[in-house]
Amino acid sequence: MSNSSFPTEFLLLTFADTRELQLLHFGLFLGIYLAALLGNGLILTAVACDHRLHTPMYFFLLNLALLDLGTITTTVPKAMDNSLRKTTAISYSGCATQVFFLFFMLGAEYSLLTIMAYDRYIAICKPLHYWTFMDSRASVAWGAGVLSAVLHTANTFSLPLCQGNALDQFFCELPQILKLSCSDAYLRELGFIIFCFCSGIGYFIFIVLSYVQIFRAVLRIPSKQGRHKTFSTCLPHLAVVSLFLSTVMFTYLKPSSISSPSIDLLLAVLYSVVPPAVNPLVYSMKNKELKDVVRKLVLEMIFTAHKLPFTLHK
Repeated sequence: MSNSSFPTEFLLLTFADTRELQLLHFGLFLGIYLAALLGNGLILTAVACDHRLHTPMYFFLLNLALLDLGTITTTVPKAMDNSLRKTTAISYSGCATQVFFLFFMLGAEYSLLTIMAYDRYIAICKPLHYWTFMDSRASVAWGAGVLSAVLHTANTFSLPLCQGNALDQFFCELPQILKLSCSDAYLRELGFIIFCFCSGIGYFIFIVLSYVQIFRAVLRIPSKQGRHKTFSTCLPHLAVVSLFLSTVMFTYLKPSSISSPSIDLLLAVLYSVVPPAVNPLVYSMKNKELKDVVRKLVLEMIFTAHKLPFTLHK
């Protein structure tokens, strides 16, 4: 194969032609990125520092926060940098790195969300066996993410590209790269995506069955307060799973007849940018323990910030 089949760089989507709109895009992404850093950073600090949150459920939230930070850091900073420097270029190796880390984070997150469903099932339906079953689950999710990333990246970037190097996306998204592949070469990766989709359906069925058993058990709880407390730990997880699955599956499996740059951009933002910023709010909204610890952390930060100038003055 000629070297022209493997370009030295890719050209990402241009959000706007005018400098004012480019800066507006930079400011919007910067605000979302800082919100994700703050929200997930508070969850990481709260779980790590407060002994009351040293339980498997909060350990999962800590891992989910790490994955969310990794997901948004993989895509948004490069888009912000391109907007500031008025360029759209990303190197071939940089593009491969983005694909690797994005699939690593998304694969690990989906596996973690599945394991979290099982964690809730065991905790609610078989509490006496909880510590027997739930011993080293997060490492399985991270391992699944690494395997998915290695296979997708190696398979995708071994394909010759015959349709140029322009991607209709603000980061290196796999469906956009496959559009550049030679017509007879992309089928290998497409078959692998279908295999992963079938595996994802299996995970989804497992999540659904887990929650069917959970809701049956919760409805048998005589206390209304007990039912409310149990639902409050499950519904945020369901909301996160629903947003994650619906956007990712539609992005990678939608028919080409309904594909357009605006739809592709919206879906990419919904599965790679919005969840990392919104998930901390979803998980802390109905969780009194986590809210109390986060509120305490914020108050300590504010007190320290007010006290520091006085100390420096002295």
